[in-house]
Amino acid sequence: MRSTTTHRVALLSRRTVLCRLGAAGTLAVLWPARAWTTSEAVQQAIRQCIGAREPQPARPRPRTSWLPVVVAVGMVGAVVGLLMAGELDRYVVEDRRSGYTYLSEENQRLQDDDFANPGLLWVEQGRELWQRVNGVVGMSCASCHGDAAESMRGIRTRYPRFDPRRGKLINLEQQINRCRADRLQVAPYPYESEAMLALTTFVGVQSRGLPIDVRIDGPAQPFFEAGKTFFFRRRGQLDLACPHCHEQHAGQRLRGDVVSQGQINGFPAYRHTWQALGSTHRMFAWCNVAVRAEAYPYGADEYVNLELYMAWRGRGLVVETPAVRR
Repeated sequence: MRSTTTHRVALLSRRTVLCRLGAAGTLAVLWPARAWTTSEAVQQAIRQCIGAREPQPARPRPRTSWLPVVVAVGMVGAVVGLLMAGELDRYVVEDRRSGYTYLSEENQRLQDDDFANPGLLWVEQGRELWQRVNGVVGMSCASCHGDAAESMRGIRTRYPRFDPRRGKLINLEQQINRCRADRLQVAPYPYESEAMLALTTFVGVQSRGLPIDVRIDGPAQPFFEAGKTFFFRRRGQLDLACPHCHEQHAGQRLRGDVVSQGQINGFPAYRHTWQALGSTHRMFAWCNVAVRAEAYPYGADEYVNLELYMAWRGRGLVVETPAVRR
């Protein structure tokens, strides 16, 4: 049986061999047609010329394993998942979930970025109002309270609270107006005005990251019960109560939106629906109108009582003021 090299030579014409082999090929042509193909000398010359090599056993191709890639991707995904879960843990306390957890990733990033969060515009305005001298007494908020980062730390977490002077609850907006009337001797800010929202948000942002911790015992207890009753009362032409949406259907879709638990730990909050910042009472009024019920005025006792119940309902959730909501 001919070798592989001999077989390759037999397929070549003598003219081709002469052209490629030169002097060695010329010698080879002098050989008989059959003999030269088996001549060891000619075969050696041919091998030197065309680089023929003895056949080598085929090497097995290395098999590509995707296992390391899959494992690496899985590990990265697990780490990212743990980081995201750890980040979201601060927005969940037992069965209570902040509205932040129902947001899209884009809106979560918008709230987290102080350079992008539109609510920070009101914070900066509130910072200016904190320092502004008012009235004939020539004083500002800072005249009594100094650095808000220290004096207002934790204030947002404790309102509404029972006020002995009024004999009922008082919320943060009402406390600010009391200070304006008693200390600065100037007119109160209208509820939901830009100035009121700005100063309330500025005070609230000093407590950002602290858990809501309101008192519902003692003299505050009957007002808490009144707020709870309001929460569970059916109202409006749709004959719905707050829990019908925010407890029974939380996490489900209402048309193109996701229903949240209705927690208020982020207010005042910037809502895309409003294209502006709004207070808790504006949110209450908006829900009343949504079920075809007549809304109460901002600052009404009914809403302040409800605000206390809602704050307790979201107890332990951190202050997010100013939050971003849909």
